[in-house]
Amino acid sequence: MGNRDYFILSKGHGGPSFYATLSLKGFFPEEVLYTLNQNGTILPSHPDRNLTPGVDMTTGSLGQGISAAVGVALSHKLTNKENFTFCIVGDGELNEGQCWEAVQFAAHHKLNRLFIFVDDNKKQLDGLTKEIIDPLDFEEKFNAFGFFTVKVEGSSLKEIYEAIEKGKVQSAKPIAIILDTVKGQGVPYLEEKFDNHHIRPSQADEKAISATIVQLENKIGKAVKL
Repeated sequence: MGNRDYFILSKGHGGPSFYATLSLKGFFPEEVLYTLNQNGTILPSHPDRNLTPGVDMTTGSLGQGISAAVGVALSHKLTNKENFTFCIVGDGELNEGQCWEAVQFAAHHKLNRLFIFVDDNKKQLDGLTKEIIDPLDFEEKFNAFGFFTVKVEGSSLKEIYEAIEKGKVQSAKPIAIILDTVKGQGVPYLEEKFDNHHIRPSQADEKAISATIVQLENKIGKAVKL
């Protein structure tokens, strides 16, 4: 366990995607995914390290996950370990002052094996990020704080992988990868829905989502056959 890399989902409300990934990696059976948020589940709405196998940090209180990730990365540096620490934060979450204290701390201590991914989807709970608190340019901000920063298309695994590789070969700074994303990406109906940060699905929502799931299943099926 001590020689592995660590991952912290600071934007804890993204838990369901995290759980799906953990299931694919064999941490628990796929059928457990269908117990999400149910009484007695090991999959609560936000990740809980005491409940879910594979979760390194309990998150959900925005701003705290990135601080924990910085602490993990610092502990590895102090003990001369080569583990990488990966952390995903939301663009709205970066309204929190605690995040920027952590970023400044990481740069000062040259935590060059720390990766911060920013999900820049331009929306948060109360509306557009630029209308709540304009974040300006994340790439410029992280550069100014002393990070090695790369901006990529958030839906491109190739671009993300290449950015990670670039970050690993530079040796002096922590790394920020700005993911240019769309909230609800992959489901056109939800992409176009303004209040898609938190919704109670209507019948129309459920119908559109179900149709997209069928399309994805067909696409995956064809890909597997190829």
